[in-house]
Amino acid sequence: MLAAPSKPCHVTIVHRHPPSKLYSEEEMVDNICSSSSDEDIKSTNHNTEIEYKHDDENLQSEEFEETPLYAAILTYLSYAILCLFGWLRDFLRDSHIEKKRGALDPNATLGFVPLYQSYESFYTRNMYTRVRDIFNRPIASVPGAQFELTERISDDYNWTYRYTGKTINAINLGSYNYLGFAEKSGPCATDAINAIKTFGVGNCNSRIELGTQRYHVELERLLADFLHVESSIAFGMGFATNALNLPALASKGDLILSDEMNHVSLILGMRLSGATYQTFAHNDMKDLEKKLRAAIVHGHPRTNRPWKKIIIVVEGVYSMEGSICRLPELMQLKKKYKAYLYMDEAHSIGAMGKQGRGIVDYFGVDANEVDILMGTFTKSFGSAGGYIAGKKVDKIH
Repeated sequence: MLAAPSKPCHVTIVHRHPPSKLYSEEEMVDNICSSSSDEDIKSTNHNTEIEYKHDDENLQSEEFEETPLYAAILTYLSYAILCLFGWLRDFLRDSHIEKKRGALDPNATLGFVPLYQSYESFYTRNMYTRVRDIFNRPIASVPGAQFELTERISDDYNWTYRYTGKTINAINLGSYNYLGFAEKSGPCATDAINAIKTFGVGNCNSRIELGTQRYHVELERLLADFLHVESSIAFGMGFATNALNLPALASKGDLILSDEMNHVSLILGMRLSGATYQTFAHNDMKDLEKKLRAAIVHGHPRTNRPWKKIIIVVEGVYSMEGSICRLPELMQLKKKYKAYLYMDEAHSIGAMGKQGRGIVDYFGVDANEVDILMGTFTKSFGSAGGYIAGKKVDKIH
């Protein structure tokens, strides 16, 4: 999938300059970007600046509400009070004045290294437990527009629960069931039932051994046709699609430039890959270009050797902020600096674009120009799993 570009590697050209002659950063990057004339380079830079202004003024002018100062002060004050009373209650528990509740780490009594950091357990005991009743609420129906919550009450301030046997009818405002496929009736539910009757729930084996079945191949072919790319590969878990496949695409000697608001699954994959990774300001293409230039000019910070490859990692629709990546500008930078683009379309596939093909469809970009398209089936499609799509997936296979 990450085959070498047809043009010479940009970082190799950097180190071909004679050491007797010193180049400025602008000169080195201009030599790297293309073999065109100076007029073409100036024209490209001028057009890029115009498009920056165009996007800033129109399509991508996103504004996020700043937290009011009084709200921030009250929030920090509340946490300070909780910490103060938490330390007091921990002292009472250690003094056997107050009964200890919750699970205890058995390793602590055996002299082993604690399983959790001290503040993590402190936060769980004294802060999270106080509001635990609003999280992890069990439901008794499919997660549609309306669903049934299982009623539960606590007699010990959320340390334990007991269920009343009743349900609460509630409106679902916390789901990414974008297309309404998660329903108990309709074509999706009927097809799911028929598929289970025909193929079973699972084959209890990994695909690399005996797990690849005919319907897996059909799914991947159908997905590639839908995305208008050459091929795709499906996985059983969306989170793992990022966390376990980024290490297969990047390794030691590679550089990953990641948006600072990327999902934790992407961050975990970068850490596991062994590659060097840096963050750029959220949706800030000027900051990204600055880091691309510096990476090409200076290479690895320790050895100054050129990077084997540079991968830009972004999300189509950012899962926490809801902002949309600036794909047209990303494509310009990717081509200009001969980097690779990995785009997570978990929240945009099926929900964005005229034909539901995600951010590439939304901006009218050819999907084959994006090196790696990642997405999940758990959002718009109301199923489970994830996929990676692109020109080739031989390395992943």
